[in-house]
Amino acid sequence: MDEEQTRARYDKATAHLDPPLALVDLDAFDRNADDMARRADGRPIRVATKSIRCRFLIDRVLRHPGYQGLMAYSLPEALWLHENGTSTDILVAYPTVDEGALRLLATDEQARQHLTIMVDEPAHLDLVERTIGPDHPELRVCLDLDVSWRPAGNIHIGTRRSPLHTPQQALAFARTIAERRGFRLVGVMGYEGQVAGLGDDPPGNPVKARAVRFIQDRSVKELNERRAAAISLIRSVADLEFVNGGGTGSLETTRLDQSVTELAAGSGLVGPTLFDAYTRFTPQPALLFALPVTRKPEPGIATLFAGGYVASGTGTKDRLPRPYLPPGLTLTGMEGAGEVQTPVRGRAAAKLAPGDRVWLRHAKAGELAERFTHYHALDNSGQITPVPTYRGEGQCFG
Repeated sequence: MDEEQTRARYDKATAHLDPPLALVDLDAFDRNADDMARRADGRPIRVATKSIRCRFLIDRVLRHPGYQGLMAYSLPEALWLHENGTSTDILVAYPTVDEGALRLLATDEQARQHLTIMVDEPAHLDLVERTIGPDHPELRVCLDLDVSWRPAGNIHIGTRRSPLHTPQQALAFARTIAERRGFRLVGVMGYEGQVAGLGDDPPGNPVKARAVRFIQDRSVKELNERRAAAISLIRSVADLEFVNGGGTGSLETTRLDQSVTELAAGSGLVGPTLFDAYTRFTPQPALLFALPVTRKPEPGIATLFAGGYVASGTGTKDRLPRPYLPPGLTLTGMEGAGEVQTPVRGRAAAKLAPGDRVWLRHAKAGELAERFTHYHALDNSGQITPVPTYRGEGQCFG
């Protein structure tokens, strides 16, 4: 199906709805899920919920072969998902300092059996003890291993996460956990953002592309050796249930590390624009949004209502939403994507009139759910079903 056919399909399916609206193409979503499972090559994928933020879609991907368990981005979210029966295997990807959520976890025996919280320094253990008491019931914990690349000196390439970089640092903290009553170390995770979240084919920048590929090649080799050494040492003091690694952009490389028992991914399911810049895979745009044309300030420009759905991160142009259908539209340099209006220009703008709609793609997967209470799920028969996002269920986890 070409772009004009796709546009006509989306316009027809949503003709009875007033934009702004968000649509999820379930065929594209399912194809992305199948392709990610293929890339994982038998390693189970833990679903990163922050990249979806819609229980309907989380439930859908968990029914696909190759997916098991969730990686939540906050403890309140994990408790809510568990309470609603979404999963009995939920890893909280980031250390929690939410004292109210910790108290709820301490009083919920079932949740304590099915949820695992993240730690990477003694201060996390201290905070738990201050919050729920030194004689608290046993909590499942996961050690976050720093898997950035540090080729020399103070050079740090990757995300700023855990202070546990070397195998020896990881072993020392694993021993600390083992010595503290009320904590059981059941897992290790490491997110190699310099591979999983950094496209190796940035458009129009071949020099940067070569630099990214150089970094990724060297980083993968160093990491797989260092992580395997760390896991071997940690297993000498803890009976690990899982070792989690990677992300959407590194499924092929992380799966090669034999110390890793499962992968993590989420963004590739919906195919946001930040994942267009990879040579290893091409996710299909499965989640997009429509804005109405409100006026034509001049023949070659159409002004859309709202649209300032800018992604978190570096504050660069790649965080802006991108006009998608009809093809041939771009944002303007002076206004970009605005709070109340978003002008677009290009060859297709001349054919647009007030009341027409333009389909756009956002940059970062799950963040669109913070803008809409519902996604409109489109199936292969052309039927539309509204499904609530987290926000549509009255939930906001930050």
